[in-house]
Order: sequence, then C-alpha cells, then structure tokens
Amino acid sequence: MGKYVEISESNFDKEILKSSIPVIVDFWAEWCAPCRLISPIVEELSNEYEGKLKIAKLNVDHNPHISMNYGIRSIPTLLIFKDGKAVEQLIGAVPKKTIVERLKSVL
Repeated sequence: MGKYVEISESNFDKEILKSSIPVIVDFWAEWCAPCRLISPIVEELSNEYEGKLKIAKLNVDHNPHISMNYGIRSIPTLLIFKDGKAVEQLIGAVPKKTIVERLKSVL
C-alpha cells in the first residue's frame, strides 16, 4: 500500500501549497468507478517516487470548495502542483505512462 496524505480544507495549504516537493492531488469520490481504477496506479507512484513526490487524495464530496476553486468538473482528476501552483492536469483513468510523462516536467 502506498503512502499518501488525506487532504481536507483544513490541511490543503500546508500539505499542497506549501509543500517543498511536487504534489499529485487525486480528486476522487467513493462512488466513482474510474477513481477506483486509477487509485492503485497513484499508490504505485507514491512508492516509486518516495521522497521526490508527495501523493495526496482529496474526496470531492467532503471538500467541495477546493474542488470548485480548481474547476474540478470530472473525476478522477489528477492535479500536479509545484511550488504551490497547479502546473499539470490529467482527467479520467489515464494510464500510468501518461502520468509519468507529465511528472517529468516537475521532477
């Protein structure tokens, strides 16, 4: 099982915007089947990039303000943050190689 941080409105700034390393935020919901498909890939990445990349999961049902703030209209959505700014976005259950390609620009 990979290592990830559960994100909420109370820890978003600290864990994402003020992170010293790039962060992937997985916007998901319990009822979302494609979210369950991508979750193991995200967990693999948390192991492979440990220390270089932070993995965070944000439940859109529990944190609607953050989701609205970043224009999340479809899940799963992965936002990649670097230096407190969203720099990459992937929508849907994309393959691992697609995520790794996008990570190259921030690592």
